Amino acid sequence: MSAAEIAVGLLILVGGFLSMAAGIGIVRFPDVLTRLHAATKPQVLGLATVLVAIVLQVPTWGVLTTAVLIMTFQLLTQPMTAHMLGRAAYRSDHVRQDLLIEDELGRDIAEHDQGGVNPGR
Repeated sequence: MSAAEIAVGLLILVGGFLSMAAGIGIVRFPDVLTRLHAATKPQVLGLATVLVAIVLQVPTWGVLTTAVLIMTFQLLTQPMTAHMLGRAAYRSDHVRQDLLIEDELGRDIAEHDQGGVNPGR
């Protein structure tokens, strides 16, 4: 067994652990915002480690460019998806207010409703 094969095995184990942690976080965390955090951060890192393992195992330009494209799209879509889901959950009252440290979105919505932010636009 070569050092590259050991590195690939370890990277896949780390990726699997991070993806499992994301799944457990989704089930165990108490509200939407913490579940979104658990769904995005470890899942993206787990995918990155698995993609690095694939590139190490099959080091061709086709595999490398595919892995880079997959990771780029994940990094572009995951934060935006979590942000939009968080805003939708907040507006539909699915966020536990007692867990918020600072409610910036609530303040911004209240200012907007009162006409305090750019009323002419």
